[in-house]
Amino acid sequence: MTIKLSARKRGEEKGRKLRKNGMLPVILYGVKRESVPLSVDTKDFYKLYKEAGESTIISLEIEGEKKKPSVLIYDIQKDPLKGNIIHADLYEPDLKEKVEAEVPLVFVGESPAVKDMEGTLIKNTDSINVSALPQDLPHEIEIDVSKLKTFDDVICVKDLKLPPGVEVSYDPEWAIVLVTAPTNVEEELEKPIEEGEEPEVIGGEEEEKEEEEKEEEKEE
Repeated sequence: MTIKLSARKRGEEKGRKLRKNGMLPVILYGVKRESVPLSVDTKDFYKLYKEAGESTIISLEIEGEKKKPSVLIYDIQKDPLKGNIIHADLYEPDLKEKVEAEVPLVFVGESPAVKDMEGTLIKNTDSINVSALPQDLPHEIEIDVSKLKTFDDVICVKDLKLPPGVEVSYDPEWAIVLVTAPTNVEEELEKPIEEGEEPEVIGGEEEEKEEEEKEEEKEE
């Protein structure tokens, strides 16, 4: 299924005015294309971004043009206070050249080590960078945590099921997700404090010195 996004060229229109009218300013650029300022419907973009992310090819339909370039959402800018998207970069790659993209990891299933042994699921990352031809980039990579049956089980990079043509440059042994044993808080509190571990009293010496000076003033 081809994901489509409609856009139109914009002239001197300012981003604030566009956003006020329900449009989002974007820039289209690529290997064989000069930068072109465009605008897209904000609601359509939010819906598409949720569906496509930054690793799915989009067919861009530019008003008044017959050619529909294949693009990726390369970057988005958000309002630092409100958190809403205020600008986006669309990149037209060379479909014959590999590109790098960040792909989200989706964790499915239930770990027996968590369910039956009360362990804690530890995710070292929620996404991973991959390299592939633009049309081969996966939308997401699924990881089944039901394989984590004990605290010794680990799902590493080498265990990922990558689509054909998709590569990663991480250490194959790097742990992506594992389960740690539960910590007994009462046992930790009952452990004796070893020498040198007494808490340091900040400002203790200064307070003691002030008390001595007050006593000396009284004696005078």
